[in-house]
Amino acid sequence: MTGLVGHRDEWIYVVTDIEVDGPWPGANSMRSFASVAVTAGGEERGAFEAVLEPLPGAAPDPRTYAWFQTQPEAWAAATTDPQPIHRVMTEYVAWVHSLARPRMFAASPIAFDGGWIDYYLRRFTSYGVVQGPYEEKTLFDGSGLCLRSYAAAVVGRPVAEISPGSLPAEWFGDIPHTHRAIDDARGYAHLLGVLFQRAQARAAGSAPLVAHHPSAEPRTERS
Repeated sequence: MTGLVGHRDEWIYVVTDIEVDGPWPGANSMRSFASVAVTAGGEERGAFEAVLEPLPGAAPDPRTYAWFQTQPEAWAAATTDPQPIHRVMTEYVAWVHSLARPRMFAASPIAFDGGWIDYYLRRFTSYGVVQGPYEEKTLFDGSGLCLRSYAAAVVGRPVAEISPGSLPAEWFGDIPHTHRAIDDARGYAHLLGVLFQRAQARAAGSAPLVAHHPSAEPRTERS
């Protein structure tokens, strides 16, 4: 994709979704996650999916666990055949390293999903999602991309109104938001490509600012 000043976007975006059994890294556990690596033009360059063992000493949050019991397929996908955490995170680092640079972490929202991935990376590897100026070895480049914030900017709506249910299904490649990490990551990866295209078209004066969608109402369920 060509940038606004004629430069081509050569970045790889590592679009990531997580499934957790509570709100707090450490007290609760990340049960599964998936990353889909895509170019700005929407070309997939690889995917990673894993189910992890619970953290030592952690326990599910009762409210989160109760919600998951209403989503049995999602709970099964997030908990079946879990693998040792250190092995998963080591393999994830190797997979990210196999991607071309520059590469950027992306999630919706990055404050939540990115915080969990950063916690697991720092606890079980020598990396993080966004690393400081004195950390010589980095896994990702740039500051990371919050898809929810970017979508709000592109469509001209408040961030609080952005969710998989408030944007057209085709923007997610018509991939249902199942709360299975790989499904949701692929949907968000497709969304990123659509947002890039709309931003380019809007800059060229050929796309409307606001997404018109009949079911575009704020939703409160888990993202």
